[in-house]
Order: sequence, then C-alpha cells, then structure tokens
Amino acid sequence: MTTKQPLLSPEQPEHGALDTVTSEAVATETQNKRASKHSPPVRQKVKVFVIDTSVLLHDHNAIGNFEDNRIAIPITVLEELDTFKVGNETKNFEARECIRIIDRLSKDFTLKDWIPLGNEAEGLMRIVMSSEGHPSGLDAARVFDKKTNDHKILSAALQLQHDEPDMKVVLVSKDINLRLKAKALNLPAEDYKTGKVKDKQHLYSGKTLLQDVDAEVVRKMYVSGQTRKISVLGKDRKNNHFYILRNQSASALGYFNESKKLIERVDKRYAYGIKPKNAEQAFALHAILNPDIHLVTISGVAGTGKTLLALAGALEQKNQYDQIILARPIVPLSNKDLGFLPGDAEEKVNPYMQPLWDNLNFIKSQFGQNERKYRAIEEMREAGKITICPLAYIRGRSLSNVIFIVDEAQNLTPHEVKTIITRAGENSKIILTGDVRQIDTPYLDEQSNGMSHVIDRLKGRDLFCHVTLDKGERSDLANLANEHL
Repeated sequence: MTTKQPLLSPEQPEHGALDTVTSEAVATETQNKRASKHSPPVRQKVKVFVIDTSVLLHDHNAIGNFEDNRIAIPITVLEELDTFKVGNETKNFEARECIRIIDRLSKDFTLKDWIPLGNEAEGLMRIVMSSEGHPSGLDAARVFDKKTNDHKILSAALQLQHDEPDMKVVLVSKDINLRLKAKALNLPAEDYKTGKVKDKQHLYSGKTLLQDVDAEVVRKMYVSGQTRKISVLGKDRKNNHFYILRNQSASALGYFNESKKLIERVDKRYAYGIKPKNAEQAFALHAILNPDIHLVTISGVAGTGKTLLALAGALEQKNQYDQIILARPIVPLSNKDLGFLPGDAEEKVNPYMQPLWDNLNFIKSQFGQNERKYRAIEEMREAGKITICPLAYIRGRSLSNVIFIVDEAQNLTPHEVKTIITRAGENSKIILTGDVRQIDTPYLDEQSNGMSHVIDRLKGRDLFCHVTLDKGERSDLANLANEHL
C-alpha cells in the first residue's frame, strides 16, 4: 500500500528548495544594502519662507529668526511697510525698524537675487514679484475674484513655488484667513512661531495646591506666620510662587521666596476697603503689596477681580509712590471704532478707560463722602496723582516712583509689553492684568500675546510674580455666563 505525499502549497518550496530561496533572499538583501551604502543620500528641499506684512509688524527682527533657511519678501510687503512707517503706534515703529534692517542688508547688493542675511545661520533673502500678468497664470486675484494686497502676496508666493520646483515654499503669516487661502491654493502656510508659548494648556498659574502636608507645618504657619521647612514643597518648588498647604480640614496659604528660603503665611488683608474673597485674590493682593516684587501679572476671566485688586492695592500704597498711572490698549468692542473724539489725549481715551473708572468708583463707594479715604481719591484725581497715559505715548518715557497699571494686557504684542516694562525707573511697580483667552486683536492668540509671553519667560525670576484667578466674584450672573456661554 502506497502512502500519498501531501501536495505542496504554491508558497511552500519542495524539500531542499527552502535553503536555495533563503540564500537568494539573503544575497539580494546584501546587494541592496551595498547599493544603498554607496548611493547618494536623498537631498532635502531647501526651505523658502515667504513673509507676510503682519509678521514684520509683529516683530521687526523676524527676518533673522529663520536659521539658515531662505527668506522671500513680496514687493507688496515693502509697499505696505511704507504705508505703516509714519505714526506713533507700535506697528509704525516696527515698520520703520524693519525697513532699516532691509536697507542695511542690501547695502552692497540688489534685492533681485539671494543676498546673505549676515547672521551666524547664513540665511539668504530676496524680494519677489507678484505673478500678476505672468504667463504662468498664477494669479490669486483671479481665483478669489478680488484684487487686494493679500492676493498679491499669495500670487508672489505661488510664482516662487512655480519658478523654484526644487525648493519648498512656505507662507508665514499672522493672518489666519490668509493662511487658509494659501492652503486652498495648495501652498503650505504656517503661523510665525518665534516668541509663542509652547504649551498653552499648561500656562503657568503661579499657585499650587499641596495635599496631605504635615500637620505641624500647617500649625506653625498659623503660630509663627512662616516656616523654614521648605522640603514640603518638593523638588519642583518655584521662586515667588504661592501654595495652598492642606492637611485634611486644616489649610494655610503660603508664599515661597527662594532668597529667604522660607514660606511666609498669606493673609486675606484689606486694601483700601477691598478684602479678598478667595485664596487666589489673597495671593494677587499679596503680590501687589509686596515691596520686593516690581512686576505683577494677574490673569483670569471676567469678574475675577483683576482690575479691582490692582487699583485697591495701588491706592493702599499711595504714600509710597508719586503717581498711579492707568493704561489700557485701545481696542473697542468688536473692533468697531468710536470715530473722532474731541479734546486732548486724556479726553480722547477716556471712553476706553471707563472700566478702570468703574472700578475706582466701586472702591470709593466703600466709604462715605465725608470719610478721609473717599476724599483722598478725589484729591488724587484733581492733583493728577491718578492719571491716564495712552500707551502710544509711552515710548521714550522713564517712569520713576509710580505704579503703572495696564489693563487688558493680553491685547498687547510681546514687543509692546517689553516697551512698557523697560520704561520702569527707580521705585516703580508695573501691574499687568488681562484674560489670555479673551483676545480682541486679529493677529494675536493665547500663545503669542504679550502677557502670555511675559508669564512664560519670567516665571520664577526675582522681582516678578504671577497669579491666575479662577473663581468669578462679580456676580452669579457673570459666573453663569462665563461657564455656559
């Protein structure tokens, strides 16, 4: 009786053929490795960043922040910079500085060809023309059926993409809609990233809750007002940082200063008739009244008491400073201008400063008309001890012996905030308040606004302190709107 041999599947070689197949596979793989070893590496495309006007008005040094890549500036951008160069606003200053930088770089060159940027990264720059009327037909104005400067910039980028197929062309703009239009035309586009906070979800809050703290530490905070047992803060302790030390039902509010190596108790103290209603407000007022802190940032949603605490704290220290200066970026609701306003500079900006006066009037309402503190506020206003300063006129000034309160600071660019802080003279304190999630200017967001930039760069530094207010205290209705609308 003969036994039938099983049939071989199409993938299964006969006995003895497996070694042959394996040997051939190994030989082929070896040949491929040898070939790849001697073959030239894959050449990456050179990146060319086409810069929009909004980027240069945001940061006049942007040209030098693209490492060793190439920078292309559409001729339309130069035209727009020319229109912005006259004036006292920050964008006018940025335009003038940018024009000077391009002029210096092109001293020994024309701008039709790639010229060196002169920085360590050895990047290159040139001016590119719009493709309007070009045989290639890459005209964004025809696509969107409207001839604008934005479309001219798009056309210039598209033309460069067409003329330089070996280069990767990327449009860089602070204008979100322009980036969307570029992507619709198959042109890569991105935001200007220099100076942006990397992690907007974990922006520094200035405060930490510590659970299960040793009961003896909490007790000592109440008995002595401080403790040197800083080990309870852990290895990640931060300078000028606030802590809620909790042990079951007992808790204490503390402030850690690295130079003193101790945790000080924070009390809910009154400031010109205003008392903090929660721990975060107590932290904010402590920072405002701390003579060792010269720059304070307070963030939080509407109704958390940012501006009220800043004004109350400033009035409480009125005898230590010559003047209280109030300022606010002029950004009307929905960006709708109020039109021409008569009067001097202070009278023109008064309508925009009304929220500051509302808070000042609320502080006055805590006292009777015949009380000394009520009369003191009136006398300070009449004598110019409480005054308004338009931010457009801040450049060049030196602010000594003053408290400078800037409300809605999230609507300022990093350069504008730097300009304000660098005005501080001897014995001055600057307080920035705002909500980084409520930005009214089109070219800023949570990561690129001046307030977020300051908080991210200066956290843990001497002279600086930040607190985020979470709980609204204006009214139940305001809280309802913040939470559900």
